[in-house]
Amino acid sequence: MEMAANCNADGRRVLFKGAKFDFVELSIPGAGGSTLKRQYVHHPGAVIILPILDAPDPAVVLIRNRRHAIPADLFELPAGTLERGEEPLTCAARELREETGFAAATISPLGWFYTSPGLSDEKMWAFVARGLTQVGQALEPDEHLTVHPTPSKRALALIQSGELVDAKSMLTLMWAARLGLIPA
Repeated sequence: MEMAANCNADGRRVLFKGAKFDFVELSIPGAGGSTLKRQYVHHPGAVIILPILDAPDPAVVLIRNRRHAIPADLFELPAGTLERGEEPLTCAARELREETGFAAATISPLGWFYTSPGLSDEKMWAFVARGLTQVGQALEPDEHLTVHPTPSKRALALIQSGELVDAKSMLTLMWAARLGLIPA
């Protein structure tokens, strides 16, 4: 991590260069010819995966993840940050295996969204993984999570009860239910 101050031609200046994302200042035109400064987090992008376990007991695979910024253990769907030059589909397959210990026969795109456009330019791609085979987790040294296969109706009920409060997971689960990919 390093402090930086070079200004690009488009009025963007990296204030702080982090391990995974940067803190950027942007100059934009204001009223009466003034210049306004806005800061945001520049993020390389990320993926979220909805792993679906099929018969005999259909379920989605949630994880319980330690989030140090809060600090709390949260129910979430597996997700992760794109590595430099990595395609979202490749990242989805990698994160699925690392976090849940499953490999998928198929990983299909669900769509994409901005996670928090008032704070960051992070774009997140959502995928649905099917045909899961247990291959073993490969957690990063800083990851502390457990795997929780959960009936989809129960996962949706966790949203209603306030036990599942991770926005990216809430959106992806509700999106999949609305499209009929999981029972609501």
